[in-house]
Amino acid sequence: MKRLVSLLLAGVMAVSLVACGTSSSSSSSEPAQTGGTELEEHGSSEQETGSEVDPSSVKVGMITDTGGIHDNSFNQSSWAGLQRAEEELGITVSYLESKTDADYSTNIEAFVDEGYDLIICVGFMLANATREAAETYPDQKFAILDDSSCSDLDNVACLMFEQAQASYLVGVVAGMMTESNTCGFVIGNNTEVMNQFGYGYIAGILDTNEEAKVLQYNANAFGDTAVGKTAAVDMITKGADVIFHAAGGTGSGVIEACKENNIWAIGVDSDQSYLAPENVITSAMKRVDNASYQVSQSVLNGTFEGGIQVFSLEDGGVDIAPTDTLLPDEVKTAVQEVKEKILSGEIVVPEDKESFEAKYGDIYELD
Repeated sequence: MKRLVSLLLAGVMAVSLVACGTSSSSSSSEPAQTGGTELEEHGSSEQETGSEVDPSSVKVGMITDTGGIHDNSFNQSSWAGLQRAEEELGITVSYLESKTDADYSTNIEAFVDEGYDLIICVGFMLANATREAAETYPDQKFAILDDSSCSDLDNVACLMFEQAQASYLVGVVAGMMTESNTCGFVIGNNTEVMNQFGYGYIAGILDTNEEAKVLQYNANAFGDTAVGKTAAVDMITKGADVIFHAAGGTGSGVIEACKENNIWAIGVDSDQSYLAPENVITSAMKRVDNASYQVSQSVLNGTFEGGIQVFSLEDGGVDIAPTDTLLPDEVKTAVQEVKEKILSGEIVVPEDKESFEAKYGDIYELD
């Protein structure tokens, strides 16, 4: 009887050992099977979004020009686009401010060293630093706003805008709103890209008001409010009652002078009516926020491409500001009609010196 019990116990132990071994083997293989299932599900999700990475692991860094992050214009709008990308897409974003031109390369290096997936350089003033870095780090993705000189590099997306179209629209506003037939224009720098603002603006004024003249000034700075204010005051003393700026942070000084002298001001890049609600009648909007958002999304989706990408009136890349409470109905109607004519091709806005002078003569003083 004892021998029979012993044999039974031995059999039970053997079965238990086999069962334990099977359980252990199954446990060690289950993570692989489970992991495989998770990868397949994740892969399905990636296929829908076009992304191959976890959004939170994608890092996008933005480098300002010397206007700084709080320029109420170009840099601030670009940063707003990245903040929206962080909120809606789940990516990680950050920025570095450039106090001087010497900071451009240093700031780029900082983001490269920290392993950022995309580095957005705000403005043509960063063009040389962007090219140098892009050539040094061919696997690093870059985007630059308002410059196409790096379009030959596969790792640089050049985000360009039809700013002459938006400027033409605000020129129509200026031409209709001026009572002195004297308008002003303050530019931040004399470059091919920046002069497009002037060509469009002056063309819009003259096509609307043949009697008008436009005072012009190159501030040669994007972060000097004092220079902007001085330029605007000088124009006001010469009879200007509407002044448009395309000068980044310098333009804050222009708007301040217009407010203090109670004349009309026209903002740029974003809707700047909040800076002087009783004086900023409109703004020439350049949706750099949308451009920053979209290029960040392309990195997340794995669809990033180098080369030139152009944003226009047709796709909402440029437009006139939605705030129009200071504009008479006839001005709003005129702007809408002109917008439709631009989209249809009936009006072709000049974008360079040659096309501008062919119609208006040699009256542009800044190029």
